[in-house]
Amino acid sequence: IVEHMGVVMEIQQLDLSTTGGDGWSMKIGNAEPILVDCKLGDSTCLTVTEFGTEWFKVGLAPETLRRTNLGDLKIGDKVNLERALAANVRFGGHFVQGHVDTTGEIISITPEVNSLWFKISPSDSKYLRYIIPKGYICLDGISLTVCEVNDSEKWFSIMLVAYTQSHVTMPSKKVGDKVNIEVDMLGKYVEKIVEPMLSSETDGVGSYLDKLVTNYLEKTISKKL
Repeated sequence: IVEHMGVVMEIQQLDLSTTGGDGWSMKIGNAEPILVDCKLGDSTCLTVTEFGTEWFKVGLAPETLRRTNLGDLKIGDKVNLERALAANVRFGGHFVQGHVDTTGEIISITPEVNSLWFKISPSDSKYLRYIIPKGYICLDGISLTVCEVNDSEKWFSIMLVAYTQSHVTMPSKKVGDKVNIEVDMLGKYVEKIVEPMLSSETDGVGSYLDKLVTNYLEKTISKKL
């Protein structure tokens, strides 16, 4: 759950300082509320390399710049901020790792009373298979509920209630803007386990289920005997 919105105050494409790592770095300001217990190396999931009372710096690896919209940010842009989940607090939203899978383009924004509907098309459509109606999705670090999914037209939709609109960056975006997408990791774990059983030519899911039934029957019979 997003805690606060910070502001991009500095971007260096070649940061030669000791905390820059000879690469792309970004300094985020107006971040005091989330820095009260900050330590070097903290991450969700960008690593803090330097910080003050109201700002912190992170390094952006080439893979991060390829997968996310962070390379498009400009000084003055707002960003959603959230610390790692502590074990002693209530769990809201869903499991968000901060590991962006792909970006998505906003293809429509539609008001409905005091709510906002966003229709989004993933840059890599293969990730649509992990997105289901009423399932979870993470957009720019915001844990949201999926409303609709259209596989043939390659889009999904979410809706922001009034409270959420005032606490995240999404309402400031326009049609054509990109958002970072992290799909629900549970779907990827299930696919990793099930796909080999479904795709194997010699030992497919039918054979696997046969083995489970046979094993169950053998155990049941042996107990009776």
